[in-house]
Amino acid sequence: MSFDQPAIITNSISGVVANREQCPGIPYTPEDYAEEARRAVEEGAAMIHIHARKPDGSPSFEVEDFRNITEAILGAVDDVIINYSTGAIGIPIEKRVEYLRELRPDVAALNMGSMNYAKYSRRRKDFVFTSVFENSFDTIKTFLTTMVELGIRPEHECFDTGHLANLDPFLDMGLLKEPLQISLVMGVNGGIRPTAKNLAHMASEVPGGADGPNNWGVIGISRDQWSLIAAALALGGNVRAGFEDNFYLPNGEMARSNGDLVAQARKMVEDVGRRPASVAEARELLGVPKRAAA
Repeated sequence: MSFDQPAIITNSISGVVANREQCPGIPYTPEDYAEEARRAVEEGAAMIHIHARKPDGSPSFEVEDFRNITEAILGAVDDVIINYSTGAIGIPIEKRVEYLRELRPDVAALNMGSMNYAKYSRRRKDFVFTSVFENSFDTIKTFLTTMVELGIRPEHECFDTGHLANLDPFLDMGLLKEPLQISLVMGVNGGIRPTAKNLAHMASEVPGGADGPNNWGVIGISRDQWSLIAAALALGGNVRAGFEDNFYLPNGEMARSNGDLVAQARKMVEDVGRRPASVAEARELLGVPKRAAA
């Protein structure tokens, strides 16, 4: 890895599970999203990963909510890569495909395997919630075919090593072409444990290896995020920070905004001798067209 290699910083701006009682900075309205996006981009984020919400903070999969949030964000910043979530439990695929077709974001997340998905409380000695996250090969193919048709760049979210292997048949059939964009998600109950050793193993299993032609990065959940960001940066990966994944700075203080979390990620990028990728650089690295040409 060259230490002048830029690192793409993604901001996971809101998620859908947490609320303002848990973290006051989570955006609800389009105006909130716009202000949080401005802070994140000013601190070095090149991409915003969006889960839509209604203005009361409840999750939304409606086209108009995605539209209003996206337009507000793009009205607040000069440029940023727009990345939509497609993951959900109990929401029909057709509903999730609809906002891709209508709005055509630059990038859309594509979960690469089914899994148990849970949150566990050590204090309660019990699960807070449990579910089965369905992402069958048929589901993956439906989303992937749609993204290819619409010119949307897939972000392949892999929660375990088997999910990386699930890329192979789609590469073989020609639905996927390298370079890929791959996110290694760590710290979810049901997925791989969030350790630097496991991250190095996951990175080695990316098609072509950690130093190969494909773009990869880490999504660390909860406070393990910071040690995983440090490990990913040393290995040549990209990073993600934001309220969807984690509320807290390394010193245990709750972040006031997504800007605080992105600023910490940017500092870590610079501390290892790398630099945050500009939006233009990130578009080039990921094969995402410039907005004017999109």
